[in-house]
Amino acid sequence: MTRIENGQQTLAKVDGEAAANVMDSLKDVAPDVGKYILEFAFSDIYNRSGLDLRQREMITITTLLTQGDTADQLKVHLNGSLNVGLTREEIIETFIHCIPYVGFPKVLNAISVAKEVFSEYDEQIKNKSRSN
Repeated sequence: MTRIENGQQTLAKVDGEAAANVMDSLKDVAPDVGKYILEFAFSDIYNRSGLDLRQREMITITTLLTQGDTADQLKVHLNGSLNVGLTREEIIETFIHCIPYVGFPKVLNAISVAKEVFSEYDEQIKNKSRSN
């Protein structure tokens, strides 16, 4: 299996159907960035031993929260966190744990993004159950 194929498989586990959209959104303007995402981040890094996907996503959402101004990527990885089995409670508790280290403004911004993602996630689940 190539690094790109390995990265595609891992990204699909984390990001579900949205994974293809990410790559499509980059192909016309920055195809190399898509390649780097697949080969480096999701093949080389995400598939290292020592941490599972839940732990990796928890680290990712924490890192995005601490950077601030990363709402779009935080949305992607909050969905990914839910997809790999983190609960809403674990996500919010992760954010709360960051308060003493990065402050209320960044945590409140992340919680606002999480609220939006949780609502959209619920709607997707509701729509899937209606179509079955």
